[in-house]
Amino acid sequence: MCRRALLECVVFVCATAGVARADAPAGPWAEIPAEVLHDKIHGGLLGQLLGNLNGLPHEMKYIDEPGDVAEYTPALPDGARTDDDTDLEWLYVCAIQRSPTVELAPGHVAALWKRHVNDRIWCANHYARQLMDLGIEPPLTGYVIVNPWSDFNISGQFVCETFGLVAPAMPQTAARIGLHYTEVTIEGEPAQTTQMFTAMIATAFVTDRIPVVLDAGAAAVDPKSQVARIAADVRALYAEHPDDWRAARQAIREKYSRYEGAMRDRNGYELNTASTLAALLYGEGDFVDTLRTAFNFGWDADNNAATAGTIVGVIRGYRWMRAQGWKIVDRYENTSRPGLPDDETITRFAGRVISVADRVIRREGGQKIDADGKTIYRIRRQEPGNVEPLADPAEQFAKLRSKLKPEIESALAGEAEPRERARAVYLAICLDLAEPLRRQDPDRWSQAVKAIEQYPGLLHALADSPAPAAAELRKRAIAVGVGKAK
Repeated sequence: MCRRALLECVVFVCATAGVARADAPAGPWAEIPAEVLHDKIHGGLLGQLLGNLNGLPHEMKYIDEPGDVAEYTPALPDGARTDDDTDLEWLYVCAIQRSPTVELAPGHVAALWKRHVNDRIWCANHYARQLMDLGIEPPLTGYVIVNPWSDFNISGQFVCETFGLVAPAMPQTAARIGLHYTEVTIEGEPAQTTQMFTAMIATAFVTDRIPVVLDAGAAAVDPKSQVARIAADVRALYAEHPDDWRAARQAIREKYSRYEGAMRDRNGYELNTASTLAALLYGEGDFVDTLRTAFNFGWDADNNAATAGTIVGVIRGYRWMRAQGWKIVDRYENTSRPGLPDDETITRFAGRVISVADRVIRREGGQKIDADGKTIYRIRRQEPGNVEPLADPAEQFAKLRSKLKPEIESALAGEAEPRERARAVYLAICLDLAEPLRRQDPDRWSQAVKAIEQYPGLLHALADSPAPAAAELRKRAIAVGVGKAK
């Protein structure tokens, strides 16, 4: 490409600082030097790791009242390690590198979980893993009809950041890829957070202005969603209390804490989405202040800091972060995912993400070109937009019931394997088909109940899941002889 063509590119990038110009005009293409793009991806990953691991001491510590962290210096003196905020994405990225497709097939995803994800998972992720043992595959594992955590759990946020990194300047593509993987465990409003945060991360590659990044997130969600209202509320509170994050936090707690600070609040998207957005606003693009604010807002603080850290990490870039003198050892220790590499480094992890980003850019019509001795990514730029609106719950229930009823009836009436009978019992309970099936053939139903009792992990997960969705599911299960009343 000639110099004149380069000067006509629609996004200008300061290659020395690695930060896109805030006043870059919008247009159909973004042109980013490869070294800058790689630096931003690496910076986003490091920001995510710092937010996650430095935030763990603050996780679930500040519920009724905020934290009081006055000083904070980012550091990973022993290197990073696996945690559920990053290691599921690591698993997926490693698998994508070996696959011809970026969106792995449902059976492939389930097989990966069975092989590698058997410990150190919680909430919606833990429940989905139990469902996989019954032979239930994604995305059904993420439907609230079968997974009572999925309509509020923040897995839609903390398993999405890497998919924003692989789709720079392509917020809709980022959202679609993110949804493919987060909907293994969630749907509904949490799926709106996936779209919000992946769009924000993708947009951070082409602007350093936090309000513009937030605008992209707002454009990516269903305007009828609760997430859209939360985002608007947080920005209004910031405008009202620009110098008093504590007042904003108090107002957020009063409006969105609905379960007296119990797990449904602590692990729910409402308070944690608000906290992440507030951290970005009050941090004003400063990496340290952004993470410190996320810690102090509390609730599931490490996840919120990780998401905010990814966004500011993309804006600042890896070279800038390393130039701060923070003590960071280049290690990503595998402490939780047997069968994945035991010699991973942060740099190698970032290289994996970069390789996937290269594939996504090309797949979406972009190019990697040489111009004046430099390698440039020419990316087909996208406007942010909502790619998956909220579904109608009643309509979704009816469709799923119609689709699965013949399969359930067949498994219960024939000589199915025990796992198939157990799966049929569970799905019959979820779809409110259990009572008529039990009356129709009590003996076969009794045999099927014995089959599901061979999966105590699922029954314990159901017993321990929070209301409201789990309460109805437990009630139906107990009524047909499955499980016990708490």
